[in-house]
Amino acid sequence: MIRRTFLAMTAATAFAFPAFADNHAKDIVDTAVGAGTFTTLVAAVEAAGLVETLKGPGPFTVFAPTDAAFAALPAGTVEDLLKPENKDKLVAVLTYHVIPGAVMAADLTEGQKAATVNGAEVTITLEGGAKVNGAVISATDIAATNGVIHVIDSVILPPM
Repeated sequence: MIRRTFLAMTAATAFAFPAFADNHAKDIVDTAVGAGTFTTLVAAVEAAGLVETLKGPGPFTVFAPTDAAFAALPAGTVEDLLKPENKDKLVAVLTYHVIPGAVMAADLTEGQKAATVNGAEVTITLEGGAKVNGAVISATDIAATNGVIHVIDSVILPPM
């Protein structure tokens, strides 16, 4: 009897925690900050003046390059983009990583084209693992209160 009661209480507690987690859920920006692997992305979002937008109601799908992805760019690229005189370029690059709406990994299809907030399209491929414009999607469906984040291993650049 004690064992059965203990199991019931354990199950009830386990099912209750997701409800509490929703009360403490974070928007896309706060989720990226909390992850600790998107410091360059967050700094770029701040420099571009996009923090309030990405904290807005959305929903948004963000293909988020890691710090390692930014580090793989040619030397000086990030520093150059973060200069105030290059804000328009930075906004163009960052908004190319954002799709309006919440697109979960299960919604992605081979050859799918998706319009970005930038206005240009990205292409999804699934053969050999999910990719967006060739960038490997290494983690998917990171939920935020205003959308979803998919982690990518490189920075994708909009067409010129």
